[in-house]
Amino acid sequence: MMNFRTILALLVCVTPLLSAQAAPTYRFSPVNQWDIPKTAAYWNPIIRYVSERSGVNLELKIGRTSADTTAYVLAGEIDFVFSNHLFSPEREKLGWKVFARRWTPPIHSQIVAAAESDITSLEQLAGQEVVFPGPEAFVAYRVSYGHLLTRGIDVKAVFAGNHNAAFAQLFAGKSKAMGANSALVEGHAAKTGKRFRVLWTSEGFHDLALMASSKVPEADVKAVASAFIGMHRDPVGKAILRKSSDEVGLDPQAYFLPSTAADYESYRRFYQTAPLSVR
Repeated sequence: MMNFRTILALLVCVTPLLSAQAAPTYRFSPVNQWDIPKTAAYWNPIIRYVSERSGVNLELKIGRTSADTTAYVLAGEIDFVFSNHLFSPEREKLGWKVFARRWTPPIHSQIVAAAESDITSLEQLAGQEVVFPGPEAFVAYRVSYGHLLTRGIDVKAVFAGNHNAAFAQLFAGKSKAMGANSALVEGHAAKTGKRFRVLWTSEGFHDLALMASSKVPEADVKAVASAFIGMHRDPVGKAILRKSSDEVGLDPQAYFLPSTAADYESYRRFYQTAPLSVR
């Protein structure tokens, strides 16, 4: 029969184990702005840092395409996101909370052609194939395709899965033009030397939002938010941000700052007037 000291010793050994087992791991899904290797190269070092600094375990979960990733989110399988796919009237009912955003200059929806292309105006795209990253891409698809619809320019929309694949189709001559995010156009041009002709540019939008599901405890949201927001003030975090940005051609000064849903009013205005087929 065990005496009191033996029982106490066992409890001391078991309690840390139980605590470790009880700590949840939250799934973090950023939209696929790049192909999977580049997306992982950008995000994995960042979420490792945030997990260590916050004491909240995050793991990356991404689908094959941005639409697949958003499907995980809509199915309730994800706890934190980096996205601008959740600001439509229906999706705002899901209760996702904005807590930060990535600082970059305003991003714009653009319709671009290769600089050496014979396409010089939107009207020339009528009946032509135009490539988009995916049907869930707010800036690159919904805004740009919505503009074409508003102008009465009927194009053959095709989806590449992410920006990198769409850039490849454009420069291979498979599509006459592309709907894109201006920051990723600039990054691709800087990293590859490819030259674009900009046919149209939208108003500015804030970059994507870091958001938490309503099912995540507030204490964990605050800890994760603090780690993201303080990252650029920590020499270790700042170095990780610079290296991650360099991997994908983003502005090396990009960092995360506090944000609320109010910063995304321009997204809501879009949904108020956009053609029904892209809402």
